[in-house]
Amino acid sequence: MHTSGYQLVSGIFFAVVATLSWALNFIAPLVTGAYSIFDLLALRFVIAGLLGLALMIAHWPAVLGLSWRARMTALALGNIGYLGYSATIAGGVTFGGPVLTPAFIGTVPVLLALLGNAKAKIVPWRRLWLPLVLLSAGLLLINVSGGLGSSAAPSLRLGLIFSVIAVGLWLAFSLLNQFSLDKVATNATAAWTGLMMLGSALGTLLMLPWGLQLGLFELPKQGFGFRQAGSLYAWALLIAVFSSVVGAWAWNQASRSLPMVLSGQLIALESLFATLLGLFIHRRFPSLPEAAGLLAVLAGATVAVHIILTINARQERKAKQEIGCGE
Repeated sequence: MHTSGYQLVSGIFFAVVATLSWALNFIAPLVTGAYSIFDLLALRFVIAGLLGLALMIAHWPAVLGLSWRARMTALALGNIGYLGYSATIAGGVTFGGPVLTPAFIGTVPVLLALLGNAKAKIVPWRRLWLPLVLLSAGLLLINVSGGLGSSAAPSLRLGLIFSVIAVGLWLAFSLLNQFSLDKVATNATAAWTGLMMLGSALGTLLMLPWGLQLGLFELPKQGFGFRQAGSLYAWALLIAVFSSVVGAWAWNQASRSLPMVLSGQLIALESLFATLLGLFIHRRFPSLPEAAGLLAVLAGATVAVHIILTINARQERKAKQEIGCGE
């Protein structure tokens, strides 16, 4: 995948916007109040579905231009990357505590970078060791500085299962979404995003009876009134708009411009932003290990960007020289 300098810069910008938006997923369990995380998730994805439907209507010709298979793929990806990923994160945090799940999710950028470079072979492996080490060390410091023992609980095994599933779902979503977008017209990106959002809402509605039967929701008990649930509605709307709409749209834009080996590195910023937002909500400064981890993540992402930009610039100069020689 050869991209221009403008495409790389715009792709990096959109990747930053997406990861900042997705970081809201990790603070969701901290803002539910008397309600459960499942109340927040259900509201979020119903709102996201309505927004996705509006997006589809606004880009209806592009929706019609997609094949039936492409539409079904987008709906399925909405369930994998939106509903499934967010629900398993919530399950991991609920059953395994606040440290275990972020630690597992922190492995995703490293895994994606390795998978992306194994597929495209854009960067020599010897040049990837430094950013990978920095990212791994930074994520480890951020997520494990409190000690895994602090999150040990009788339900730790369930948290572990949910965390592993979350990693698997995100890897599957990233690979399938980028592969699918390569076959979708550029002007259909918004329609594709709307279909994914609608897919997550349809999956939520199908899961509602099961959730009610298991007693996962507090809304029926606490009340649906705005006085009681106003804060929950506001957070659901905020997370739906940014994590589902802005995040998905920005990541789809980034996926078109960036090779997977770079986008995989930039996903590490999600953990960085999630940590900063969590610290802000807890109204405290990072500890020394947390601060070191944040700096390591930033350094790793910066080094990765520099490597890709350097290689891309060389390819552009080489292409121009070949054209000049041909003339």
